[in-house]
Amino acid sequence: MKKMTLRTLPALMLVAFSGVASAAAFQLLEQNASGLGTAYAGSAAVADNASTVFFNPAGMTQLKGFQVSAGVVGVGPSYKFKNDGTSGSGVLAGVSGGNGGDAGGWAAVPNGYLSWQLTPDLFLGFGVSAPFGLATEYDNDWIGRYQSIKSEITTINYNPSVAYRINDKVSLGFGLNYQTIDAEMTNATPAGLYRLKGDDSAWGWNAGALFTLSPAMRVGISYRSAMDYTLEGKRELGDSSRSASADLKLPDTFTLSVWQQVSDRWEAMGDLSYTRWSSLDILNVKHSGGTDVENFNYKNSWRFAWGAAYQLNESAKLKFGIAYDRTPVTNQDRTARVPDNDRIWFSLGGQWNAGRYGKIDLGYAYLHVPDPEISQSKTFRLPSGAALGSSTLRGEYDASAHILGVQYSVGF
Repeated sequence: MKKMTLRTLPALMLVAFSGVASAAAFQLLEQNASGLGTAYAGSAAVADNASTVFFNPAGMTQLKGFQVSAGVVGVGPSYKFKNDGTSGSGVLAGVSGGNGGDAGGWAAVPNGYLSWQLTPDLFLGFGVSAPFGLATEYDNDWIGRYQSIKSEITTINYNPSVAYRINDKVSLGFGLNYQTIDAEMTNATPAGLYRLKGDDSAWGWNAGALFTLSPAMRVGISYRSAMDYTLEGKRELGDSSRSASADLKLPDTFTLSVWQQVSDRWEAMGDLSYTRWSSLDILNVKHSGGTDVENFNYKNSWRFAWGAAYQLNESAKLKFGIAYDRTPVTNQDRTARVPDNDRIWFSLGGQWNAGRYGKIDLGYAYLHVPDPEISQSKTFRLPSGAALGSSTLRGEYDASAHILGVQYSVGF
């Protein structure tokens, strides 16, 4: 259903789900706040609230009765460019401008999940989340305006799920995903402002297994499928506007997780995930006047996380975590739209358990991002194919991110 768009949703929800990337490229791991304190280590094995619907639906077999979990995570990346030799040729010779301000900024990523135990072994679940999101925006007159001004991707994912406990050792889970996307990209050209806007919806799936090796140890595996879109919308250049379309494939992810109760007070957990970002290579924007090309050239990436939790008393738990997140962006293909680099997560959090009144989780993470360098060229041509002018953006970014989340979970 190509015309089912986010514009049919209330404006408030659209703003709330306008995510900004925190994991590699523009993937969003912030699907709960309970995992934020451990840098999402053990994400497919912890299964301590209904958000396991997203991370591993098989984890619902660890939850009794009817469970509700809802929260919001604030993601605040910062991308501050420092010019170092940007140049132009042809009609763009002598290109000038400022550094663009901070292309990042805070955005909210809300989530909500339900889990329902129908029988001792059969469970149903439902989740609403935002698996991908991007928002970078520079000053209109900055020196890299021919490479990018605004880039925004918004997704909303609806995820009904089912889980079945085969025996005390093995549980399986499966979910369907209906996901909507809304995208916009702008940049300057010698002929005026270029804007591409498009949207679509797609179906995918996720599955997982949970192995209870002992009362003190669980191993989880999970998989989320790729999402195939055909964005349909408008391609605008100056005063002209044309209908346009572009095929976009967002990546699939495989995760292996471990959770272990080390002692009466200590828990340890780990994560290894692999994301096939190579599905995002070239974006061909087709319109009646030809084809525009946006190069990504992403590579497959992986992420490793380790975390621990300490039971301070009957009600309070402290959490710690660290993660290394490998970017799919190479130094040669880094763009101003997504000035990404490898990052290290430093996380901490806490949980307050009020018994039958539910649990509240708080989490915080600081993402250390080594300064990404950029050398991105953009050439503009006449309809005949002759070069009109080009611009090469050279410099580096001062990049980092802060993430802060809160979540409430309760069972009945």
